[in-house]
Amino acid sequence: MRRHPPTKPQTTAAWRDTSLGKRKKSSSKPQGPKKREPLAVQFTCLFCNHEKAIQVKLDKKAGVGNLHCKVCGQRFQTGINYLSAAVDVYSDWVDACENVAQEAAAQDAEDAKFSSYAAARATGTGVAGGDEEEEDAEFGEY
Repeated sequence: MRRHPPTKPQTTAAWRDTSLGKRKKSSSKPQGPKKREPLAVQFTCLFCNHEKAIQVKLDKKAGVGNLHCKVCGQRFQTGINYLSAAVDVYSDWVDACENVAQEAAAQDAEDAKFSSYAAARATGTGVAGGDEEEEDAEFGEY
């Protein structure tokens, strides 16, 4: 029986890259910080629905943010601080509009409730007014 001589380890580039005990060097360079997109400065008007019609001006010394629509002339003013941006004034305006709409809807619902009660009384479909007087007559007068 014939034995083959032992083989020598290969000394190619592939052998050197997978050598034991060493880490591979990273080929990519470290990336810098990601660039942030700037916050919006012009917005869509809630009333006339024109895009980029809202202009916001910040007066940080006075602590006031002003919002103005170039198309319909809608205006809004709110208090700001040193961290506030134009988007904060716009979001305050959106919140204020939503609050007004909710209050108006609640008032309309309340008015509808009372107007339907008054209409029912006028047509006589509600509580009959004469029934109670007839029942009182049974007890007599004091």
